[in-house]
Amino acid sequence: MIPKLKVGLSGSVQKTISREDTALNYGSGALKTLLATPSLAALMIEAAVKAVDPILPEGFITIGKTLKVTHQEPTYQGMSVTVKADLVEVDENRLVFEITAYDEIGQISKGHHERYIVKQETIIKRAEKRREPLSNKNY
Repeated sequence: MIPKLKVGLSGSVQKTISREDTALNYGSGALKTLLATPSLAALMIEAAVKAVDPILPEGFITIGKTLKVTHQEPTYQGMSVTVKADLVEVDENRLVFEITAYDEIGQISKGHHERYIVKQETIIKRAEKRREPLSNKNY
């Protein structure tokens, strides 16, 4: 049975930007000391997961469906970024989050993220079934 969640839940993460989080790590050598959008997106997803997954019953998780990120301002390596995800809509097992990210200077990003509550066992079985045509390969 899918648990009922209420609008207003929130989760946050804070991180000091390291070399692994920079654009250089993602192939953009011209911006080698700035926060990469893929790293920012990962922090946004992490904040949304922290908002709801810890309170789900055993065997349930959330999985991402869509993520829209607007990366508004650059952030240098060494700066701290805080990301907050607010649950703004619940429709059965569909969850919608509005996400904001800040560094020490101000807002650097906003986003919209959609996740679904699923049974972990069900999504693993679905992945295994999808992989069946490749059963003669080692994965």
